[in-house]
Amino acid sequence: MQIMVSSTSPAGSAIADDLLVFLAVARSGTYVTAADDLGLNHTTVSRRMTALERQLGGRLLARSPSGWELTELGRSALAEAEHVEAAIARLRGDHEAPALNGVIRISATDGFSALVVPPAVARLRRRHPGISLEVVTTTRRALQHRTGLDLEVVVGKPEVRRAEAIWLADYRLGLYASRAWLAEHGTPGSVAELSGAPLIYFIDSMLSVDPLDAAPRILPAMRDALTSTNVFVHVEATRGGAGLGLLPCFIADRHDDLVRLFPAEASETLGYWLVSRREALRQPAVAAFVAELRAQVDRMRGALLPE
Repeated sequence: MQIMVSSTSPAGSAIADDLLVFLAVARSGTYVTAADDLGLNHTTVSRRMTALERQLGGRLLARSPSGWELTELGRSALAEAEHVEAAIARLRGDHEAPALNGVIRISATDGFSALVVPPAVARLRRRHPGISLEVVTTTRRALQHRTGLDLEVVVGKPEVRRAEAIWLADYRLGLYASRAWLAEHGTPGSVAELSGAPLIYFIDSMLSVDPLDAAPRILPAMRDALTSTNVFVHVEATRGGAGLGLLPCFIADRHDDLVRLFPAEASETLGYWLVSRREALRQPAVAAFVAELRAQVDRMRGALLPE
């Protein structure tokens, strides 16, 4: 639910209006993002926050490297601001299942962004067409300073401060070859026969996610043939016969021209984790999207963790 806030308010409604401005800042963590969401400018948001803190007699937010963090007074004010938002919604007649709107900003890995996020947001937008999603594709550790992001999806259990980390699902990496490559080079009979074979995977020097450093552990004798920061480059290079790819099974198994090799030995199970500011998770649109995201990974568990 996004409540429109005016740049000027009658004296009697000023504190309620300012609480809604504060609510947007608390959820996003930045004045700039809150201003964009509310249709105001940064200066107006700053002025309204100063006025609210003056009326309440203390600081609501403290600056941190990740943006703005709630003070103890701010946490109390946040609950009251949510009551104001709910009361306005009721007065507007939104008694049941109010339509949600706003922009949700998420960063996630290439594969998760392409195959898990879209069906989740499509279902959400059928009920709430006012919601839109901004997706940044990246493979990295969870940020300690997640300014401007509502959600992150990372690989491996993250160590985060002032944020929630929620396990979503495990998924499996497997070793794949194209049928054409096997026809040309023959099918290896064991992992030991892969010594010196060409491997397609991440660029080791640019890989900051420790759980993804799987190739040296399970395929130490293979040699890099093509490396990339993008998993879809891995998939297409494997399909094209540039080498053997260590690929997420839920992506590779969509292609009939790829064959999985040695599923018992050449396999690694990793986890997807969702990271978010606690205030962002309390935002109705974000909470609704997270619910759809969790439902989607539940639907995909068979593909994410094939037998």
